[in-house]
Amino acid sequence: MSSISPIQTTTGRTKVLVVDDNPTNVELISVQLKPFNYELRKAYDGEQALEMVRQEAPDLILLDLMMPRLSGYEVCRILKNDPATQLIPIIIVTALKELDDKLKAIELGADDFLMKPYNKLELVTRVKSLLRVKLLYDALDSCESVVFTLAEALEAKDVYTRGHSERVSKYSVMLGEFLKLTGEEIKELHRGSLLHDIGKVGIKETILNKESKLTSEEIAHIRSHPARGYEICKGLKSFKNLLPIIRNHHERWDGKGHPDGIAGLEITLGARICSITDAYDAMTSNRPYRKGINPLQAADIFEREQMSGQWDPELLVQFVKLIRSAT
Repeated sequence: MSSISPIQTTTGRTKVLVVDDNPTNVELISVQLKPFNYELRKAYDGEQALEMVRQEAPDLILLDLMMPRLSGYEVCRILKNDPATQLIPIIIVTALKELDDKLKAIELGADDFLMKPYNKLELVTRVKSLLRVKLLYDALDSCESVVFTLAEALEAKDVYTRGHSERVSKYSVMLGEFLKLTGEEIKELHRGSLLHDIGKVGIKETILNKESKLTSEEIAHIRSHPARGYEICKGLKSFKNLLPIIRNHHERWDGKGHPDGIAGLEITLGARICSITDAYDAMTSNRPYRKGINPLQAADIFEREQMSGQWDPELLVQFVKLIRSAT
């Protein structure tokens, strides 16, 4: 069993899952935590614990290591390797005293370690501390969800570019993988590209959907969207590495772009990639005034424009190779 996604979550009382093959240990922890009005759940082996997490994610897990069917080590590894559960705090509660046992659990992602026998105050203090951290993660996740929901709402109101951000994100990830970027860099590309046009939330619908030629004032209004997007997202620390993609995807390699007029390697790799994939989707998607061109035609245009100063020329070569290899 390598993953337990998808999981269900609900609101309400704080949920604590106690996992130990010894019923006496489970009851002892339950009694010690009862005064705090947690919703206490009990599992007596690793497989049962994973099934309970699948049914409904707890806010914290107290986990024994030595259990039948599936050890605590394996439970910890599975939960911490699954994006759906990796932020659930896990406290290892065990009688194993060897340093290697503790290091192994920490390497697998355990958040804290409690040696048996422990005193009640130590248990309660560590549980409360990690639940505070979980609360902060949940609040952050809620804020992020609002921003991504805004991005989805934007796509819905712009009838001619519906699905644009998802496609740009897909192309950015494909190029990132082609360039053999790290998993974290690709994750940032995916998220940043999804949000690259979030600033258009503040652009008037009449301008976004206008079929006739835009006035200079309207062009300036649309060009403000990267800076607007930056302002929307800059308050979220988890978006720190996404901000350059959001703000600078309309910069040019020659420094003639906007909003900051930066050039060359001053533009982050993520923003340079998004600039190319954004243009590619614009070329290959239908608009009210023209039909989209096919991928090979877009590749031909990129080759002709390689030294135009708009895009990173070396990156453009790699993207053209990707297009041609995929068609």
